[in-house]
Amino acid sequence: MEKGLQMLTGRKFRIVAVIALVSLAGMPNTVRAAQCGSTAAGFEAWKQQFADEARGRGVSAESVKALLGTTYASATIAADRSQRSFRLSLDQFLAKRGGSAIVARGRALKQSQATLVASLEQRFGVPPGPLLAIWGMETAFGAQRGNQNTLSAVATLAYDCRRSAFFTDQLYATLTLIDRGALSAGTRGSMHGEIGQTQFLPINVLKYGVDGDGNGRIDLSRSKADALASTANFLRG
Repeated sequence: MEKGLQMLTGRKFRIVAVIALVSLAGMPNTVRAAQCGSTAAGFEAWKQQFADEARGRGVSAESVKALLGTTYASATIAADRSQRSFRLSLDQFLAKRGGSAIVARGRALKQSQATLVASLEQRFGVPPGPLLAIWGMETAFGAQRGNQNTLSAVATLAYDCRRSAFFTDQLYATLTLIDRGALSAGTRGSMHGEIGQTQFLPINVLKYGVDGDGNGRIDLSRSKADALASTANFLRG
């Protein structure tokens, strides 16, 4: 009797499972992820698919419109495929980036920006050296912040199959920053979507961006105080 009930229960389970699968097969697929690609050919179709997903996640109509206006960033893909610096030793890399000039300029800024860096050390527990080194190595102390459209760069990398998952998160962060008014559709930065004087990726702007100059907003491109405070907050985190 017990064995017969077990067989019946198992048979019922299998029947229910089959019915469920058949039912699902007949339903429209409303949760299908946008399909990545490795050339520009599928980018426009991908944008439409991703836009539908973004709307479903509450991204504003204005930010979705900005996403749909992006272009495939060929220069970003070319840079992503040829990162030769990873083949260099540390000494070679420092020489290529002008390490000695960065050191000299950093020492001068440690004196001229003494009040700022001292306040950041007191606030975040991060000494001036690492902040000035990052600032100098990333953008030559704000002089070289990049000229690639940030949203197009991040959207292209989210579409590209090589690191789609990682940059999908970055793209949602970028759209969130646009929703909040912290970025615009025309914001420009480095090839992989890095933003500001210390080259934060969008998701780190959301996580660690802080107001360093007390004006009530966070602008990592134009405000060195915001950029250095955010970098100190990142290092502390």
